[in-house]
Amino acid sequence: MHWYEKLNKYFPIEEMKSKEHLESLLKERSEIYHKDEGPLYVIMYAELDNFIFIDYLFVSKNARGQGLGHKLLEKMKQKEKPIILEVEPFNYEDTDTEKRLHFYKREGFEHANSIGYRRRSLATNEINQMEILYWAPHHESEEMIFEAMKKTYDLIHTYKDKHFYGESYEPVEEVLTFNENSESENIFNQL
Repeated sequence: MHWYEKLNKYFPIEEMKSKEHLESLLKERSEIYHKDEGPLYVIMYAELDNFIFIDYLFVSKNARGQGLGHKLLEKMKQKEKPIILEVEPFNYEDTDTEKRLHFYKREGFEHANSIGYRRRSLATNEINQMEILYWAPHHESEEMIFEAMKKTYDLIHTYKDKHFYGESYEPVEEVLTFNENSESENIFNQL
């Protein structure tokens, strides 16, 4: 099965970029946007000077629980840069969200409580809320993670959006918010 089909079957429509968008990033932003794949996994990520953003991490159901996800993240951690990713909020009806959160917690990721992330899906036209998780090898601040997310949004998520989707995503300042005094609960406390 083609790598895009694997991602498309696993990730919700509101989180998926089009195949053309991803192929364009791989070709036209090849200095920062990368794909690593094997028969049982696909990982798409952006690596910049001071952080890594994991766009998609897929491990086949047949390989789950065998340490493959851990190995893929260890490879990223060896670069000694903060690693950032987006996850769906905890959903009691979806056991996959709980398993994913347990996995990232075991891997040493933290929840960026002070970062809010809500954007309208161009596929469904609905507001999609995501949570930001990060691994910080040198105790980088959530403010640094916020700046990295803004850069990711502009460089990766909205790259040629009008061309690929016929319309543009909202500007970054409407999508990402930073509130040091946020009262939002740590997503890992729900586990």
